Amino acid sequence: MIPVQAAPLWAYGIGATFAVAAGRQLRWWERSVRGEGVRTRSRAANPYLALTLLHAALLLAPTGAYLLWQAPSWATMHVARDHDGIWAGFALFHTGSVVVGSLLGFLAARLFVLVGAGYWGYLQAVAGHFLLFFTLIHGWDGNGYRRVLSADPRAFAGWSADGVVNSCLAFATSGTFLALLVFGSAVIGTMLLAEIGWLVEGWRLPGAAADLKVPRVVAVAIAGAGVYVLPFAGALGASALVRVLGWWAGLGLFAVAAGVVLLPARSPVRALYGLVGIPDGHWRAEPETAATASRPG
Repeated sequence: MIPVQAAPLWAYGIGATFAVAAGRQLRWWERSVRGEGVRTRSRAANPYLALTLLHAALLLAPTGAYLLWQAPSWATMHVARDHDGIWAGFALFHTGSVVVGSLLGFLAARLFVLVGAGYWGYLQAVAGHFLLFFTLIHGWDGNGYRRVLSADPRAFAGWSADGVVNSCLAFATSGTFLALLVFGSAVIGTMLLAEIGWLVEGWRLPGAAADLKVPRVVAVAIAGAGVYVLPFAGALGASALVRVLGWWAGLGLFAVAAGVVLLPARSPVRALYGLVGIPDGHWRAEPETAATASRPG
């Protein structure tokens, strides 16, 4: 349901976010698999992985394929003007890339969560969403937002003459925007329900009370800001730096700034991440029981 250039990046970010949201459950699942033996319960049967792939295969991929057929110019960010400019096999690669992107994002974040590096799993979600927003805002030529907010090639070509307000109003009254509203309510609504639901589910498991430092509503708000608002703000900043300093200098300065904000042990982002209650221990660590939780010292 977004241009094909950004769809795999979004899929990767969604997959990583799903894995981090279900981080505590993934650790319990890994213990149960090892306890019963991999022959009795395959890792491929992990319900959180299966639901992630279903979200990609049943929602992300079909809506993207529909828009690629219905609005080929918009779906390719006006690289192709119509169906004649799109190779038939490209639709297959596009839908496949969405499913594969979700799988890779989930597996990468899951790996970090299981080995006790949940924060680096969270950074997978940040990276995926940052690349998504940067593609939509800046693109490869600085016109990403113009391409996204133009329903057809004519609107894109007349952006400078029509002005920002008129161009945005024209897009908001187009059939493409209506399709995005319908598809977005299904894709994004299901995505948010899964992410919030899995976070809440994990907070109910033993040991979660000690990790969750703030009320659940606040934790959900912090998690949402960390996964969506922070990458969006970063994409805006990176686009501004690239416009002013050029690609190499702009991205270089942004990389330094992002490292300062994200990587130090006492960075504000790490501090906020620590409030949400994502487990930071290795999956082999024994789960805390009610008895040990109530035992002093």
